[in-house]
Amino acid sequence: MPELPDVTIYVERLRAHCAGRKLLRARLAGPVLLRTVDPPLAAVEGREVRDVRRLGKRIVFGFDEDLFLVFHLMIAGRFRWRPQGTKVPGKVGHAAFDFETGTLLLTEASSKKRAMLHVLRGEPALAQHDPGGLEVFETDLAGFSARLRLENRTLKRALTDPRILSGIGNAYSDEILHAAKLSPVKLTQKLDDAELARLFEATRETLERFTATIRAEVGEGFPEKVTAFRPDMAVHGRHREPCPVCGAPVQRIVHAENESNYCPKCQTGGKLLADRALSQLLKKDWPRTLEELEARMRDS
Repeated sequence: MPELPDVTIYVERLRAHCAGRKLLRARLAGPVLLRTVDPPLAAVEGREVRDVRRLGKRIVFGFDEDLFLVFHLMIAGRFRWRPQGTKVPGKVGHAAFDFETGTLLLTEASSKKRAMLHVLRGEPALAQHDPGGLEVFETDLAGFSARLRLENRTLKRALTDPRILSGIGNAYSDEILHAAKLSPVKLTQKLDDAELARLFEATRETLERFTATIRAEVGEGFPEKVTAFRPDMAVHGRHREPCPVCGAPVQRIVHAENESNYCPKCQTGGKLLADRALSQLLKKDWPRTLEELEARMRDS
């Protein structure tokens, strides 16, 4: 799922391509994408885009008369900028939005069509789509700490809960926790002040760094390779690869459709976190430390 760095760059480039220009026509490939009926999608046709902004992980196009298009790309939704009139691609195509200067395509390379579009009227209606998460670049350490300590959650769940923090998902939470040298399963109310300060700085630095990297890659163009797996990531998507800090093999725990990637030496004091399914299967044979795991790999 595109997270804060990717969504920020989408917003910047969409603003450059679309703001101040009329949406001439909206073409839907099917009924799955659009989740509202009033106002109709046709209500924004012929209107000028006044602004493009981020709302959590959502992207909002603002028009006059308080009309909004709200896109939630979910896991596999992506935007493509193409010459005006480009057809909606078959199978992966959701919609095309024709502007005077080109066509914005929305695609989703997944059999589970989860991407969503809402047409809304008025700021109160738009506010209902805001999960309420704290914007980490609009708060200080005290505000960040207070929000995290409201509930006793694991750090992984707290960072990725859109009601707690805005725009952070599975990929960048792994990178943040590695930078902060904190376990993904440590509880928020167990953090001391020094750990909270470290986490706050790591969150801001990680998001800022990746946003700047993606911005430099895209330049004046349009983001075409939005992915949750980047070669400059330390742990996310790098299971069994060496940690760039200490060289220990990156480990992971899998839960539902998500996973947590971490370095045992940097983040958990050498302890291996229990993957629920595997640890239940292996029981006493589950290795408890990185040393036990490495010994078993040598013996196998």
